[in-house]
Amino acid sequence: MFRKIALFTVILSAAGVVCVRTQDRPPDDVIKVNTTLVSVPVIVSDRDGRYIPGLRKTDFTVLQDGNPQSIEFFAAVEEPLNVALLIDTSQSTRGVLGDIKSAAGKFIKLLLPNDRAMIVTFDYDTHLLSPLTSDREQLKRAVNDAEIPEYFGTKLRDAIAKTIRDQFNGVSGRKAIILLTDGKDAGSRVSNAELIYSLQESDVMVYTVFFKTGDIMPQFRPQMNRRGDNFPGRFPRGDRYPRYPDPRNDPFPPRQRDNPRRRERVERQNEIATEFLEKLSDATAGRFYESESSKLKETFALIVDELRHQYRLGFYPSVEDSISTTHSIRVKVSRPDSVVRARSSYRVPGR
Repeated sequence: MFRKIALFTVILSAAGVVCVRTQDRPPDDVIKVNTTLVSVPVIVSDRDGRYIPGLRKTDFTVLQDGNPQSIEFFAAVEEPLNVALLIDTSQSTRGVLGDIKSAAGKFIKLLLPNDRAMIVTFDYDTHLLSPLTSDREQLKRAVNDAEIPEYFGTKLRDAIAKTIRDQFNGVSGRKAIILLTDGKDAGSRVSNAELIYSLQESDVMVYTVFFKTGDIMPQFRPQMNRRGDNFPGRFPRGDRYPRYPDPRNDPFPPRQRDNPRRRERVERQNEIATEFLEKLSDATAGRFYESESSKLKETFALIVDELRHQYRLGFYPSVEDSISTTHSIRVKVSRPDSVVRARSSYRVPGR
């Protein structure tokens, strides 16, 4: 009779889903077992947004596709932060870039000595102005260096995806993106669905701060593409990075700036932008904020406190799935009047 020995190794990494395989042994000695540990960062606060400490594993319930799961890992540990400040430097933010840079400076002041941050700007491309560092002065200088280029483009989704892939790869601990933007994307190749999946699997939370701006493309009169929440620009052929339209060619000259059709277009652009930012935050257990200068310091203090104080749960799915299967996740807490935020889904990765 063959000896049947199942070897289980539990690995909790920065990724939300980890596939574990037994080591290769002769087939008559070992049965190979594929085990998936799903990691779920959870924020629990009261109705006023304050973190609720002291919860135990028994206070939590995790549901996969509506079915209760056994919580095999539980931790409530305060860890240093790894934060990417993403600053929108596209042409559409020309009127609010000063406010965006001021907001970034306020956030940097709240970092503790062991926290690290990076400064990334995005427009027609993504620019790393400062890698992960705990040097506040370096971060402040990087923010001051942020400027608007002469070329048009707002590759917002591409910038987030590139930051995850190039800057957060291999980084453990608490990871978050603070996105300071008007939320208008023009030219990204990464889709909404691809971006959200990458964020969830990288365990990166996104906090979005929305800065309201004017018309994104006054010359091109884009039609809203709801399928990708994108603003497709009609750029000159062969010009990869077209120059931003000359204001003299604006179809709505100064005396027509209050044209009802233009106001309607601007409001629609802002509506789609906020919908996208809210979706991005909700999917990663972050939050969406509208920029209010008088409340930014308070807002950032709340964000930092949330990032420092999280619960982390881990469970093994009750059913073995095929590759790329997506499941919903819901976390409940038994404490009354509590607000729970956690990732909403996970997907079984390729093996």
